[in-house]
Amino acid sequence: MKIRMFPWFNKKVVDPLVQILRRGAEPKQLAFSVALGLTLGVFPICGVTVFLCGMAITLLGSLCHAPSVMLANFVATPIELSLVVPFLRFGEVISGGPHFPLTSDALKKVLTGHASQDVLLSIVHALLGWLVAAPFILTILYVIFLPIFKYLVPKFSTLPSSPNKPLISHTDVRLKVRDV
Repeated sequence: MKIRMFPWFNKKVVDPLVQILRRGAEPKQLAFSVALGLTLGVFPICGVTVFLCGMAITLLGSLCHAPSVMLANFVATPIELSLVVPFLRFGEVISGGPHFPLTSDALKKVLTGHASQDVLLSIVHALLGWLVAAPFILTILYVIFLPIFKYLVPKFSTLPSSPNKPLISHTDVRLKVRDV
């Protein structure tokens, strides 16, 4: 039996990453963008991360690389689901709030729209946990990804590594002047 996940992973993650690297973006920009996409991608409310990434891309403009942010956000989805409970517990510790019991009854209330004040408070705790952890997550991921992209960008890039470097040297440019 063949494992079908690897072709899917290659098509959805590896191929887009290689395309990004071939376009010659700056390693610092890529490291920041991937760290930002992953950090926003683990936001503890499902379905909101794409909107958050879009807002970040709009606000940061050329400081971040939009395709990298969105790719990292996509990769972060399974991680997001696994970090909801740790963010909840961290938020409870920070606020000194009560321990919310994670039972099937609480899940039923959330899914049926009969969420009590306790459920809403637990969402606030999860958001607080993420909000406090996010700067640390972003910083740690940036520090991890920067040397990786400094290594990968020159290996894959077909363009100059900096937008400040011209594609054609100034000595190769000749102006054609017409006599009028």
